[in-house]
Amino acid sequence: MHYKKWLLLGSFFAMVLLALDTIPNVGAYIQTVKNGQSPFVLGTDWEDEEAVPVFASEPVSSNQQNQIKNNSLLDTITEEAEKRKIAPINAKLDPVWKAIPGYNGLEVDIAETLKLAEHRLTPGKINYVMKEVPPSIQLDDLGPNPIYKGNPKKPMVSFMINVAWGNEYLPSILETLRKENVHATFFLDGSWLNKNVEMAKRIQSEGHELSNHAYSHKDMRNVSRSKAVEEISKTEELLKKQLGVNNTLFAPPSGYFKQETVQVAAEFKLKTVLWTFDTIDWKNPGADRILQRLSANVEPGSLILMHPTPSSRDALPGMIRMIKNKGLTMGTVTEMLSSKRVAEAGQIVN
Repeated sequence: MHYKKWLLLGSFFAMVLLALDTIPNVGAYIQTVKNGQSPFVLGTDWEDEEAVPVFASEPVSSNQQNQIKNNSLLDTITEEAEKRKIAPINAKLDPVWKAIPGYNGLEVDIAETLKLAEHRLTPGKINYVMKEVPPSIQLDDLGPNPIYKGNPKKPMVSFMINVAWGNEYLPSILETLRKENVHATFFLDGSWLNKNVEMAKRIQSEGHELSNHAYSHKDMRNVSRSKAVEEISKTEELLKKQLGVNNTLFAPPSGYFKQETVQVAAEFKLKTVLWTFDTIDWKNPGADRILQRLSANVEPGSLILMHPTPSSRDALPGMIRMIKNKGLTMGTVTEMLSSKRVAEAGQIVN
């Protein structure tokens, strides 16, 4: 009897030792985890008469590893996207400035950012791809109203150059704009355009925008509706026939207009544009005076009125330097009135 008891006890301890031998040590377990393997995958020893569970190590596939990384990357991008979101600004009617354009918002294009990050173009860094989000209310939704400025959040200004005389100063003005790589909007008086098509073509060839300044510089407050139609339509026809321009803007001579003028322009699908800052260059104040006044008044969204005069010719290089030093860009009036954002340095926008 004692012999049998000792035999059974010995068998029990042998089984315990065998079981302990199958368990991986702690160091091996940690190394297995670091290698991206599953440390406790249940396998089967088919040499035994019965199926006996054993510990095995099965590597995680490259597809599974990529999926884990992508999920983590997506979480990071999605979290950052919330911080970088900028809401769009609706166009609105202001009691003083009348119609003010909207300004697009900005948000992360998550799908494109993830795609770019997966290609690891910049190791260790996520390059966020942004996309613009248009406002729900656009300038066109406000109906026929005069426009005096762009959106104050848009870091851009525009030169409005009204041309009915002053041919002798145009070459110098064009030369300065070309050197500074600035494009302006030239509002052409129809009677001037009719006599100066070649000069208008030169302005156009240098990338400037050409628009409607009526035909004979009438005070639009004091003309009949039919006369307003004639003044706008004659210049519009010249712009299309002589220059191939599909115009969208109208600047009333001397800034004089009435609501009927705005309505007539709208019937030609033209927005009535005035100005934020007037150089008053027709009084020949001199370049220094223009620069002094501009420095105190220029701001994001400013529409700057000028003419081909000696004062504006001389002031223009300084005006451009001053605007650039304030961190503002310069574009055409159409670019200003668009809700499209001004691109920031280093930013990727779809």
